[in-house]
Amino acid sequence: MENIEALREEVLSEVEKAVDLAALEEVRISALGKKGRITGLMKNLGKMDPDQRREFGQTLNLVKDQVAGAIDTRKTALEDAALEARLSGERIDVTLSSRPDETAGRIHPISQTIDEIVSIFGEMGFALAEGPDVEDDFHNFTALNIPPEHPAREMQDTFYLPEQEDGSRLVLRTHTSPVQIRTMQSKTPPIRIIAPGRTYRSDSDMTHTPMFHQVEGLVIDKKTHMGHLKGCLLEFVKTYFELDDVPVRYRPSFFPFTEPSAEMDIGCSRKGGELKIGEGDDWLEILGCGMVHPRVLAACGLDPNEYQGFAFGMGIERIAMLKYGIPDLRTFFDTDLRWLKHYGFVPLDVPNMVRG
Repeated sequence: MENIEALREEVLSEVEKAVDLAALEEVRISALGKKGRITGLMKNLGKMDPDQRREFGQTLNLVKDQVAGAIDTRKTALEDAALEARLSGERIDVTLSSRPDETAGRIHPISQTIDEIVSIFGEMGFALAEGPDVEDDFHNFTALNIPPEHPAREMQDTFYLPEQEDGSRLVLRTHTSPVQIRTMQSKTPPIRIIAPGRTYRSDSDMTHTPMFHQVEGLVIDKKTHMGHLKGCLLEFVKTYFELDDVPVRYRPSFFPFTEPSAEMDIGCSRKGGELKIGEGDDWLEILGCGMVHPRVLAACGLDPNEYQGFAFGMGIERIAMLKYGIPDLRTFFDTDLRWLKHYGFVPLDVPNMVRG
């Protein structure tokens, strides 16, 4: 027993004298490692008779626990001291003035593009509408003529939230079309809105990101027809791309929420690897559109025999990339100040809804 007490005092003294974590680890290994002094005594317990083993074992376990506790306490103290020393050495003077080249901010291309879209459609009489990013199944799918068994649901990689008590699941909206549904449910036609905002799909590559931005337009009244849709979109692309004329064509397509549906292409040139809008003999798809499906009108409480209208939607990042020559969609979300300085806009140098 005297040897155990002497060993305890010796090891505890070594622990207190350890000046850093490396020295403390050496003490731990010498006492509690596989070949440590206390571990060696533990291995000898099997050679003792039962009464002696019981008494000696209890004392040895107590010493082992005391040494382990002392090591943990000393380790915490040394870690705190090391952190304090590091913080003192890395301290910076926060009273210094900012660097001269960091005083001017930039408007992000997404914010600028949304501002331009709102301004252009605002002049056409469209009001701005917004809705929640987290949607229920009805507004995101069912009311848009996408019932549970509809194959169109497989076209969208949806972020689903945890199941609720009634078994339903909310989703991160896959498009801003739910804003159209909520507007038709809450307002009496005539309706003329655009709905820009964030949307979410589980996809990521050079042309897709899990979060992106869309703008959708909706017109509902008793007389609006496909010709009005074409004229509205033609005026938009001419104004947005700042061109006197832009060749356009409409190809039949399929969307569950419109009938007939079409994709709109604009004329372009790709000669020499350079994309130019409004000239050449090539085409570039830019958005989807069509007449609002009668089932969508009925789902929103509107009589499809009395009302009709059109809808369209486009990716905001996509048209920003086309206008400002941004090659990779992912860079919009990299939070790289160098990128923002290159593609961003000085606030006083760009038009907006306030200054015109």
